[in-house]
Amino acid sequence: MILVTGATGKVGRAAVDQLHEAGVAVRALVRRPEAADLPPGVEVVRGDLADPSSLDAALDGVHAVFLVWPTLVADAAAPTVVRQLAERGRHVVYLSAIGADEQAGAVLGSHGYLERLIDETGVGRTFVRAGGFAGNDLGWAASIRTEGVVREYYDDWRRSVIHERDIAAVGVRALLEGLTGAIFEVTGPESLTVPQRARIIADALGAPVRFEQMSREEMLAQMATWMPIDEVNTALAGLDEMTARPEPVLSTVADVTGAPARTYREWVADHLADFR
Repeated sequence: MILVTGATGKVGRAAVDQLHEAGVAVRALVRRPEAADLPPGVEVVRGDLADPSSLDAALDGVHAVFLVWPTLVADAAAPTVVRQLAERGRHVVYLSAIGADEQAGAVLGSHGYLERLIDETGVGRTFVRAGGFAGNDLGWAASIRTEGVVREYYDDWRRSVIHERDIAAVGVRALLEGLTGAIFEVTGPESLTVPQRARIIADALGAPVRFEQMSREEMLAQMATWMPIDEVNTALAGLDEMTARPEPVLSTVADVTGAPARTYREWVADHLADFR
């Protein structure tokens, strides 16, 4: 039995689908089972990583865990939850981030913190450190549908964004083959700026999509809607630094799975309905 947390999110859902297709017993941890809409045969269990007392049923008989963590939101519960996972399972695959560093603060600091907690348990573990998620570009969907606009603060930040199915595929391979002790840094196969990604979406839609640069104040206000305000400036400083150092294009997806990483154009095709 493999437990997948964050099972209704982009990567978690892809991991559930891939494990289920491989014929593996899969249990999905969700906060609202009635809205999970997961494949028949997948066991759905209610639980919340921010509440360790809610996890007993989800962890019963578990062999391994695909851990998608609610970054920052549940960090206070992390020591207890990680200990629970390590006591019940023999292998934890943790979805982390390239640049994870506990000293960095904000999101990268949270990932570094979780990595340390997992390592300290001594459980067999694999860290899948992802670069930029192509799925984050769904944040543009509403403005594209209503205005034909993509708004971002950075116009020249080149990112090698990765399809959620490729992130999941690396983690699933680690689970199925018992690849413990590994750290896999994963990216998409091409380096693109926001205006370039907007043009690819426009091509797929057959409709114009223009790029508008946000002010720094607008960027700060947007980030504050999903991140604690005291972390926003730290996070934005980190983004400024990463903008000066474009993400690499890595071959890890192909090396681990035997299949090339999906292009951004392929990701857009898979999500075209969201942008229409």
